[in-house]
Amino acid sequence: MYVVAGATGRVGGATAERLSQAGAPLRVLVRDPKAGEAWQQRGAEVTVADLADRDGLTRALRGTDGCFVLLPFDPADQDPEATTSRLILSISGAVADSQVPHVVLLSSGGADLPEGTGPIVALHHLEAVLRDLDTTLTALRPGHFQEKVTDLIDTVESSGVYPVFATSADVPIPLIATRDVGHIAAEALLSPPAATESIDALGPQYTEREVAALLASKMGRDVDVLTIARDARVDALVGTGMPLPAATALAELYAASEDGLLAPRGDRTVHGTTPLETTLAGLLSPAAS
Repeated sequence: MYVVAGATGRVGGATAERLSQAGAPLRVLVRDPKAGEAWQQRGAEVTVADLADRDGLTRALRGTDGCFVLLPFDPADQDPEATTSRLILSISGAVADSQVPHVVLLSSGGADLPEGTGPIVALHHLEAVLRDLDTTLTALRPGHFQEKVTDLIDTVESSGVYPVFATSADVPIPLIATRDVGHIAAEALLSPPAATESIDALGPQYTEREVAALLASKMGRDVDVLTIARDARVDALVGTGMPLPAATALAELYAASEDGLLAPRGDRTVHGTTPLETTLAGLLSPAAS
């Protein structure tokens, strides 16, 4: 039995989908029972549990072969550091209490660093705690997700501006589709490693200007690229309604990306192959809206 948290999200959903296709026994964790109905109809076991509920999570993990977990970051959170600290204690406690033999964690590039990476610092701490437990850890460290453009589609539609939180829009960066990350996670669960490892999950490379051009082509409109300087990023994010703590953390993350702190430094690298064009087509289709 494999447990997947976040099965209603992109990476967790892709992980569960791949496990289901492989015919593996599957248990998905949901906070709302209605969110699990589709998985239940497909033969998956559905358990209502919150990542912050150590006891409930322990019960869901006990007696299973492995699990997929993640550490959510909510940009609307007024105190994201306190929230992630509680989640780290709950997740690691449940892993220890349940004695689940294998944990696949959706981590991030840069999670090997203890500071200077914004919200990724929390993933560094969770990785460190899980490495000290009696379990095998597979830490998946993707770079940027292709689906990050989802947050910008409304802005592009309304203003024709594609904002880039970087000094230059012409630096190639690897962009991986979340479905590719989910497939990597599922394969890790089905074929666990002999020892704890970190995997860099990378996709095809694009510049932000190329992303904007592809988005413009798919949307059938002109799109202007606007780069946002470092000293203006916190104010720009707060201007969207984001609380200051989250805005500050994300601004640090953007700077870390520019400075190369999110570069792959794991034990091995796996490459996703989904092109950005495919992902954009799915995001902009009527069914996805």
